[in-house]
Amino acid sequence: MSLAAIMDDDMREHSSDASRSRERRDLVSGEVLPEGALVRFAVDPDGNVVPDIAATLPGRGMWVRADRASVEQAAKKNLFSKSAKAQVEADADLAGRVERLLVARMQSDLGLARRAGQAVLGFDNVLRELDAKTPPALLVEASDGAADGKRKLFGSAHARGLKVEIIEVLTGAELGLALGRENVIHAALKPGRLAERLSFDAARLGGFRAPRTKDRDDRR
Repeated sequence: MSLAAIMDDDMREHSSDASRSRERRDLVSGEVLPEGALVRFAVDPDGNVVPDIAATLPGRGMWVRADRASVEQAAKKNLFSKSAKAQVEADADLAGRVERLLVARMQSDLGLARRAGQAVLGFDNVLRELDAKTPPALLVEASDGAADGKRKLFGSAHARGLKVEIIEVLTGAELGLALGRENVIHAALKPGRLAERLSFDAARLGGFRAPRTKDRDDRR
């Protein structure tokens, strides 16, 4: 199967645009929220609660706000059993499993973007890409990278009047593993479904990882 066909199949699996518009009720708070702010859970044949990151598993879904505290509370208070109207088992590390699955999904999409020629890596390449006919839609910065380079790229995009989204939820090692380099600090993605889905998943992953507020403040 060609890379284009793989991408078409993968994008049909889950449309971030559609998910941002649909709403579900959070199991913990009872609030009605867009799917982009939630994680779906399902029950496997053995009665175990499993994260359904792509929202494709069969059966009745249970939706929880995409943050560690909410998932832990749902498990601790037996809310999954109440929602399923049956006794189900929620792993004590359920929030950790969600985090790991989101990381793996983002790494897979980044690798796909690189192979499809939709990603550029490295400070100089990203900077040049800002002047391209079709500039990037997404800047991907390592959460543990130095603030100086991030600040320069942010300033360069702003000076060009570009509305480029920035995500900083993966470490340099995690980005490197996804993109086939030892350590990646700066990357950029061209507009398209992969950039949209990475943005979608980054927002959810942020709820499971402590924000690096100092870096963001320094960049400003």
